[in-house]
Amino acid sequence: MKDYIWTDKPLETAFPIAKPGYPYIGAAAFITLVLAIVGFKCLTVIGIIVTFCICGFFRDPDRVVPNKDKCVVSPADGKVIIAEMVESNPYIEGRCIKVSVFMSVFNVHVNRIPYDGKVSLISYHPGKFVNASLDKASSDNERNGIVIDVDKKTKIGFVQIAGLVARRIVCGLSEGDVVTKGRRFGLICFGSRLDVYLPEDTKLNVQLGDKVSAGTSILGFLQ
Repeated sequence: MKDYIWTDKPLETAFPIAKPGYPYIGAAAFITLVLAIVGFKCLTVIGIIVTFCICGFFRDPDRVVPNKDKCVVSPADGKVIIAEMVESNPYIEGRCIKVSVFMSVFNVHVNRIPYDGKVSLISYHPGKFVNASLDKASSDNERNGIVIDVDKKTKIGFVQIAGLVARRIVCGLSEGDVVTKGRRFGLICFGSRLDVYLPEDTKLNVQLGDKVSAGTSILGFLQ
């Protein structure tokens, strides 16, 4: 058995960009062009730098997915800031393990499916834009919760949460979709965080402070 597999077809470009980033890149490039035509050299240089930075923010690299039985992969790039048992949550009944991954502006922003299953719930909530690293961000910030039915008994929840800088959540899923672990499903523009809710008997594979990559890093193993 192969250790890793492709669940998304590799993109045929050396520097893939997520489609939601095109308007931002186009706007920055257009403003830079205008500044260059008018003759503002210093502002033109700044515009070029900003345009390249935005390209970096929306980079969308291909990822291989670990081909291991019952492994749950991270839906986001970033740093693990919470890994603990919680008594309740808005998405899955009963006790579960909560893992939160904080994405800075330097991380890849594209989100990926953590496990195979069927989307049973998509729940969007408008809210605030406080620092996504704070505990209250899970309940106060704008967020988009998704629940996957792995089987009749097992559910996995994951939540896209906007932050202080992030002002746009993109989700390409609909209720009833059958999804595959590691596939792209959306992004949060300019950083934020993903909360993942796993069954309480999940064997965790990460701890606080770990750096994880979407689709590649294993958060834990279902039992």
